[in-house]
Amino acid sequence: MRIWDIHPGYLNRQSLLGEHRELHGIVSIIANNKKGYSKHPETLRWVNRGWALKQRHRLLAAEMSLRGYHDRSPVSLRSNKELWPETYIDEPFTQFQLLASKYHNREPGRIPLPDNAQQFWSQHKYSVLARNESLYRKLGRDFAAIRPRENYSALATTVTEQLRISPTPGGINNALLHMWGYVSDAAASKKNKIETWSSRRLLKTIQQNSLLQKQNYIISSTALTELEIWIPG
Repeated sequence: MRIWDIHPGYLNRQSLLGEHRELHGIVSIIANNKKGYSKHPETLRWVNRGWALKQRHRLLAAEMSLRGYHDRSPVSLRSNKELWPETYIDEPFTQFQLLASKYHNREPGRIPLPDNAQQFWSQHKYSVLARNESLYRKLGRDFAAIRPRENYSALATTVTEQLRISPTPGGINNALLHMWGYVSDAAASKKNKIETWSSRRLLKTIQQNSLLQKQNYIISSTALTELEIWIPG
């Protein structure tokens, strides 16, 4: 039984759908006071974290949708808004190592497992930008200073936990405009008057264009799906 803490974009199809099933299993155990696996460490860390389970499920569903799957089983738990589990089964940096071993010679996820700190940062930077622009600039410098093969586990945890924080509408739009620059030229931007678009429309267009254009830099961004769960409506 496993609910990953890292972005589900790193999971391959089998792991993504598997976590979706296991999350629903944990929801059922908690909501219905079932005994099976109720003492499992993964279950225990999600007790009284209904809102967080719902958000993780929404993130899984957004990732599934990008890959052509449709979720029809929403999670209704809402307890303790904005509170996430205080413990990890494995810290985020270790989770990447576990997946690297598990996926050896197997199908990868949408986002390549990071080979170094700079690649990890490039995958998460727009998610952080949507939440805290000053931290975005600081972390950019911190990651740039990390040497090849140097352990960056503390920074990986910091970034992973940033993605649990609700971004502001302005922060979301700022990040999306940065991403838009990779999938549309200036003429197209002027013609489409994107400043009048809703954040949801802009994100959906970025998703579509990045896949059509095979724009790997944006396809490999956590923001491509995770920002969707924070946009109202």
